[in-house]
Amino acid sequence: MSSFWGAVQQALWSPTARVSQTPRQRSIETSETSFYSTHVSAQPTISIVIPTLNEEENLYHVLPRIPAWVHEVILVDGRSTDRTVQVARQLRPDIIIVEELRHGKGAALQAGFGAASGDIIVMLDADGSTDPSEMPLFISALLAGADFCKGSRFMQGGGTADMSFIRGLGNWGLTLFVRLLFGGRYSDLCYGYNAFWRRVLPQLNPDADGFEIETLLNVRAVRNGLKVAEVPSFEHARVHGESHLHALRDGLRVLATILREGLQPSSRALPLPAPISLGTLRRIK
Repeated sequence: MSSFWGAVQQALWSPTARVSQTPRQRSIETSETSFYSTHVSAQPTISIVIPTLNEEENLYHVLPRIPAWVHEVILVDGRSTDRTVQVARQLRPDIIIVEELRHGKGAALQAGFGAASGDIIVMLDADGSTDPSEMPLFISALLAGADFCKGSRFMQGGGTADMSFIRGLGNWGLTLFVRLLFGGRYSDLCYGYNAFWRRVLPQLNPDADGFEIETLLNVRAVRNGLKVAEVPSFEHARVHGESHLHALRDGLRVLATILREGLQPSSRALPLPAPISLGTLRRIK
């Protein structure tokens, strides 16, 4: 068995695995059997998209930790003034460099999504806060039936070492607001560790340029009837440098995005939950 399937199998056969049964969520008792019969014969290709802006020192803590089974790594640089691009090429000679002239994390991710060729796209931060070793959890959720998988710092097994009280309070309030407006059961909203099948990009239509891109993807996944799953994720503190996030400014942009999406008509009814029945995964809708 390849290292890819070894990692995914370990995530699937976690000691905490259990079948979830709720009135709205149908348990799939044969999920492991269906997983292997459906997916083992064809290994999906994985593209990682990493937006950067002056992350030279942090790349040493990120790129070497990316699993060898990843198909391609796309670094989207927003006009860094340090040696970000040179260090990336030094650490990973096969890396794909995309230069984005527009400002903002969302603009960088849009460029990276457009350059990706893999079946699955994984969003990874360049500051060391998102752990590449958690990737099999995300991919397992997609292979088990989800269209879109997001990390959560606030479910069992998750956590954060990089969130102030104000940011935490804001994220909590915005998460509840999204649940009230759009349904679903998100436990975390403003977190950038996500993975999804590339084929759902038209439904997600990521057209936000700033940090609000993370919220936009989450909201549109729900509004467009995608099968969404959450997996626990631990957010580490930035290794070097200062965060580009501004809590008040970016929080207001997130709120404006939610309100704008709430005013858009939706012609699709919310579907049943994604058929995820593993203990390490949490079904959202």
